[in-house]
Amino acid sequence: MTNTKVNYMDKSCKDIVDIVASKAPVPGGGGISALVGALGTALGNMVGSLTVGKKKYIDVQDDMILMKEKADRIQKNLLDLVEADVAVLDTLLKAYGMPKNTKEEQQVKAETLEQALREACDVPMKIMESCCDAIDVIEEFAKKGSAMAISDAGVGAILCRSALLGASLNVYINTNSMKDLDYAKDCNVRTDEMIRIYGQKAEDIFHMVEQRLR
Repeated sequence: MTNTKVNYMDKSCKDIVDIVASKAPVPGGGGISALVGALGTALGNMVGSLTVGKKKYIDVQDDMILMKEKADRIQKNLLDLVEADVAVLDTLLKAYGMPKNTKEEQQVKAETLEQALREACDVPMKIMESCCDAIDVIEEFAKKGSAMAISDAGVGAILCRSALLGASLNVYINTNSMKDLDYAKDCNVRTDEMIRIYGQKAEDIFHMVEQRLR
C-alpha cells in the first residue's frame, strides 16, 4: 500500500477510513491531518458561501468573497499535501530499508535517510502553515459571516487546530531522528511557534462562537 500512484483523494470517505484502519502505512497521521485541515477550511468556506448574496450581509460581501478565494486555495493545497505526505513516507520507508552491510552502504544509507527525514519533516510543516492560514481565514468567517452558520466556523477552527497539532507530531518524530541537530532544532522551534500562536487562536475562535451560541 505504499504505491504513490494511488490517488487517495479520488476514493470515497468509507474507503479512506478502511484504508487508514488497515495495516497500510499510508495515509498516516500527516496525510490525515492535511485532510482534516481541508475539511475544517471547507466548513469556514461554507459560512462564506451562506453569507454571500444575503442583503443582511451586503457590507461584508467583498470581504467574504476574498476570504472564500483564500479558502479555496488553502483547501486545494491541503488536499495536495495529503498525496505529498504519502509520497515522502514511501521514500522514508525505502530509506530505512536500505542495506548497511558495508561501510559504503552505511554511508549511502545515512545520507539518503537524512535527506528523506528532511522531506518527511517539510511536508507536515507545510500542512501546519496551511492550517495557520486557514485559521486566519476562519476567524474572518466567524466574525463577519452569517449567524445562521456560525457553528460551522467554530467546528472548522477546532478541526484546523487538530490538524495543526497532528501534523506537528510528524515533524517531531522526524526531527528526533535527524543527525543535523541545528536543522532539527530550527524545525522544532518553528513548529512550537505555530502551535503557540495558532493553537490558541483556534481555541479563541471556538470560544467566541460558543459564547455567541449559548
